[in-house]
Amino acid sequence: MYVEKRKTKYGVKYYLVHSYRDQDKVKKIRRYLGKDLSRDGLEKAKKKAEKSILEVLEELTTRVFLFSLTIKQVEALNKYDEKLKIIHLDQKDWQRFTEEFVYNTNAIEGSTIAEDEVPEILRKKQATNAEELETKGVAKAVEYIRKTKEDLSLGLIKKLHRLCFEGSKDCAGEFRTVEVVITSSKGEVIHTGVLANELMDALKDLVDWYKENKSKFKPLVLSAIIHNQFEYIHPFQDGNGRVGRLLLNFILLKNKYPPITISIQDREEYYATLQEYSKNQDLKQTVKFLIKQYKKTPTKRRDK
Repeated sequence: MYVEKRKTKYGVKYYLVHSYRDQDKVKKIRRYLGKDLSRDGLEKAKKKAEKSILEVLEELTTRVFLFSLTIKQVEALNKYDEKLKIIHLDQKDWQRFTEEFVYNTNAIEGSTIAEDEVPEILRKKQATNAEELETKGVAKAVEYIRKTKEDLSLGLIKKLHRLCFEGSKDCAGEFRTVEVVITSSKGEVIHTGVLANELMDALKDLVDWYKENKSKFKPLVLSAIIHNQFEYIHPFQDGNGRVGRLLLNFILLKNKYPPITISIQDREEYYATLQEYSKNQDLKQTVKFLIKQYKKTPTKRRDK
């Protein structure tokens, strides 16, 4: 906040002004403090006006599905974006990233294919079993998000699922019509997907929210929100984790940010961030986790 002075023929008028960003526009809240004020008078008027402006700011919130963020909270989350370098991958880097991503994202979901087997499987003309089909399928999906000009849509989400699982799952490319639950290794229910009869409304809300709010968030935060909400909805009978991590990278690539691999070694911490989002509406843990994953990704990268 800052004090603005305006000289008029009737004297000097004082205003307290606060600037904030609403999507791609800068807006201002202005409160009149008085005319020809002394130093003490100005300070007293400022304190009163600050309270008034803060009350307005509290009401200027951004809805994020099950909760809302104030302008200050959005700004605080967006600052994490400053910890990343905007860099690019050459063709060899992309090959290596694809192999790393395919191995890790499948391993998180229980694939038994070893990391050193992935390059050979991707070179094969034909897969010989379901796990190899999914290895090749996820690689095709990575290539698709890398090159597509599409924006986020229900069609894109179904396309990524079909690319990943065509030939290995009967539900490839189709949203579920049954209920799903996610259980821990001990068999405990840790999350229940959106009810099947509410699924299409939740997915449309996801896409509509993205279109309305994408300019308010830096790419890192935006990708975290879309990924987490997608996993919260759990729109497929199986394969939600892999499609969710592809969507995470789709948002990053759409904004000319480098892609990210979530490591199998950090699976438990990754799951914990999803729990923080679904139970406590905490986005910060996911954003901080993604920054750590960026730093750990071994793919060779160069500054632009």
